[in-house]
Amino acid sequence: MADQKRVMRVLRQGDLDAIVAIDAFATGEPRREYYERKIAGILNRAANINTSIVCEIDGKVVGFVMGYVFFGEFGIADGTATIDTIGVHPDFRHFGVAAEMLDQFMMNMKAAGVKKVYTLVNWDDFALEKFFKANKFAPSKRINLEYELP
Repeated sequence: MADQKRVMRVLRQGDLDAIVAIDAFATGEPRREYYERKIAGILNRAANINTSIVCEIDGKVVGFVMGYVFFGEFGIADGTATIDTIGVHPDFRHFGVAAEMLDQFMMNMKAAGVKKVYTLVNWDDFALEKFFKANKFAPSKRINLEYELP
């Protein structure tokens, strides 16, 4: 793994198949329509910058981070960003790919003037919580509220 060239770059439309395949390993099902809509939304957001990145190793997409930048939403005056999706192909897990993508994402956010980056983790997803904690994330002072429709 050490001799393989890693390239971090902005997400492109052509990354769809690789992202769907990586996600299918984690979820157990291909969510092509979801990612078609998601990538179209990311690439067509005229009022926002494309913050989503992929990691290529030897020309193959092996991981991705998707997120958004916000300026003023939810009454937050400073620029903020969210990470809503992160994935790494199983063959490339535990080699620092996710951490390297996260570092690149954070550098991009800092350059964009973002002050805080938020994400959500299911309360019982201990592996993902541990990953984010190891990468300096901490519980937010904001409360995530939900309402279940009857």
